[in-house]
Amino acid sequence: MDDDETYDESITVEQADMFDKISNRERDILDACRWKKLDRLMEIAESPGGFVTDELRQSAWPLLLGLPTNAEATSPADSASWKDLPPHEEEYQVQLDVDRSFVNYPKHRNEAERNQQKEELSDLIVEVLRRYPYLHYFQGYHDICQVLLLVLPRPLRAPAVSRLSALRIRDFMLPTLSAATTQLRLIPDILHASDPALWRHLSTVQPFFALSGTLTMYAHDITTLGEITRLFDVLLAREPVFSVYMFAAIVRSRRQELFDTPEDEPEILHSILSKLPKPLDLEAIINSARQLFDTYPPETLPSWKNISRASVLKTARDVDACRRQTMHDGEEFFKRHSREIKLFEMRDMVRDRLWHYRRPAGAVGLAVLFGIVAYLLRARPASILGGNSSQGGLVAYLFALAARWTR
Repeated sequence: MDDDETYDESITVEQADMFDKISNRERDILDACRWKKLDRLMEIAESPGGFVTDELRQSAWPLLLGLPTNAEATSPADSASWKDLPPHEEEYQVQLDVDRSFVNYPKHRNEAERNQQKEELSDLIVEVLRRYPYLHYFQGYHDICQVLLLVLPRPLRAPAVSRLSALRIRDFMLPTLSAATTQLRLIPDILHASDPALWRHLSTVQPFFALSGTLTMYAHDITTLGEITRLFDVLLAREPVFSVYMFAAIVRSRRQELFDTPEDEPEILHSILSKLPKPLDLEAIINSARQLFDTYPPETLPSWKNISRASVLKTARDVDACRRQTMHDGEEFFKRHSREIKLFEMRDMVRDRLWHYRRPAGAVGLAVLFGIVAYLLRARPASILGGNSSQGGLVAYLFALAARWTR
């Protein structure tokens, strides 16, 4: 028996009494968790109803995130020690967002109970940010954390949110949202491949309408706990890029409504697309997204080449491999991706500066100079960045050279 088929004793001890009282589907879920049958869990997550109950999700979700499936993931001492860590620079925004949480669900008996959950949510987010201070908070992160807080037992919450943040939604926690918007470029590619007429109709609309949904795993836009936990079943079971296919499926589900709006009114089309349809036929959308993914996999999409190799879309392309990644792996991917973004920003700055200094007589020379800069930005980033200064080193020298050249 290999490691993946190791019997998880803790699950059978905790759930032995309920094993005789559950349906075949529930038994199937528990069996897949006990024997770590990830392929079977994925099949169940994609099938109608997903993991059925929050009690079963407490076994399935941690496993999909690469955590132990019992409540001993962290000790009470570990859970308390985060309060002694230095504050994260974005904690002020956390509190602003937490104050707006728990609006749609769950139903609280009184305001004191709501405030208690808000305090728990704030502690959960702040703990993760203090333990992993390289992560950047984004508005809507609290919506994701709220779902995990309501489903998972307390000892599993911070470990689950930590792994989700570093290994599955890391692109959204970089210094800028450029990686998040780059992901959105896959949506027009999917539409172009699957429905050229619809793609043409929406050709004047930028795909930023999908940012709220993909950024928050749809937790900001779906207003019932039953629907969002059902969707989390499949989003945690599938690779992160599946969320993009979900939005493409949502767009396709509104085909007639979109064609009823003239294509020369992009503002209205954007407004329609930026809100999820109501009612939302979640099972049909999940099934449509799966079919789109199978028919037009990411590697066939033109914009896939623009996705960084350090992006979660590629580092978590294999769900089982992602489960085995460590928090250290996540941090290294983060650093690599951050450096790439900085270099691309530097390249654009160099290009803009050279354009500013352009003169017809020096056009050829500037083209050569820009080519040298572009090469060096990839080959020797440390020299280009000039140590700790993003304006120093070779870049500053080249700017000065360009200025002299074009006088």
